[in-house]
Amino acid sequence: MAENTDDLKEIFGESAGNLPKKDWEKRLKENEKTALPLPADQPQEASSQPPSKKPAGRGNFWFSILLLAFCVSAACGVYLTIKPGMSCPRETASARPVLSLNSGAKEGGAGIAWIKIRGVIAESDDQSLWSRPSSASYISRNIRQAAKDKNVKAIVLDINSPGGTVASVQDIYSEILSAKEQGKKVVALFRDVAASGAFYIAMAADKIVAEPGTITGSVGVIMQTGNVVGLFDKLGIQVTPITSGKYKDMGSAYRPMTDAEKALLQDMVNDTYSQFFAAVKAGRPNVTPEDLEEYTDGRVFTGQRAFNLGFIDKLGGEETARLLAGELAGLKDPKILTRQKQGLRELIFSFGSGAESKNLSKQLQSISTPRVSYLWIY
Repeated sequence: MAENTDDLKEIFGESAGNLPKKDWEKRLKENEKTALPLPADQPQEASSQPPSKKPAGRGNFWFSILLLAFCVSAACGVYLTIKPGMSCPRETASARPVLSLNSGAKEGGAGIAWIKIRGVIAESDDQSLWSRPSSASYISRNIRQAAKDKNVKAIVLDINSPGGTVASVQDIYSEILSAKEQGKKVVALFRDVAASGAFYIAMAADKIVAEPGTITGSVGVIMQTGNVVGLFDKLGIQVTPITSGKYKDMGSAYRPMTDAEKALLQDMVNDTYSQFFAAVKAGRPNVTPEDLEEYTDGRVFTGQRAFNLGFIDKLGGEETARLLAGELAGLKDPKILTRQKQGLRELIFSFGSGAESKNLSKQLQSISTPRVSYLWIY
């Protein structure tokens, strides 16, 4: 109730101030009873509380559906990426051909496995989930699969590579020898370039085919190191290695190399070269000792010159290699067998082989980690 005199005067007039308390209380109650309600069209005072927001139930529903669909799609993508190809029963898998060049070839029966070798031959340093399968391991695995397949009578190595790291090249070389021990005939086909480590791999083959203009040879070993001391001096950077022995940081890019270190590294390169030379000598017995000594000094030469010297057996291309492999395996018109897919991950990342080869080439020439390589650098 109103207890302020000024408020009473405003409601009942100036005389309200002289009324006794019980009288103006009575008059106030009567006024409340007789007060008329506000018209329907008269706006009421705005509420001090903000209007409550209507729940966006429909919008939240569709947002939840889209979020759920995205999560399921992402989970399926990861699963398919890391999941190996669908496995078959053992007897079914062993009866199927292994590799292919021509996907239209009919399955079943004896034929040729066609294995491509492209780019720098090395193990990739990128071991993440999204990395492409390592090229050297991938090639070795395909050769092993072809060697185990009873339908495969011969293997054609389709090579277009400047070489690679020593260990990766020698691993593939050993797999080829193992396949030959299991009765497989092997033909190497040189494309644009088959130099250094790629040439090394072909030494394990029974026969080699190349085009007259193919660049091949480069029998030798290379190890590159860099020196950034001058640059670091200008930038005010110093690197202080703590080693267990005086040769532990041999080849470091952060200090000049000593004569003793150069001698040790040269001895290692010479030893690696002797392994290469022995492989060439064993794989090409028809090359004269004089030509063997002269043309294994790191130089490159054409396919025509290689044929004249006895480093390759035939001039030609894909069809020549196919027929030659069939001839060695006793197949009149050999077909190229298809292979079962390895999985979605390998299919996807096979498209990035060119970019990966460039990346591996840079890694091979890295100044921070020198590597001994059978590699033609051009």
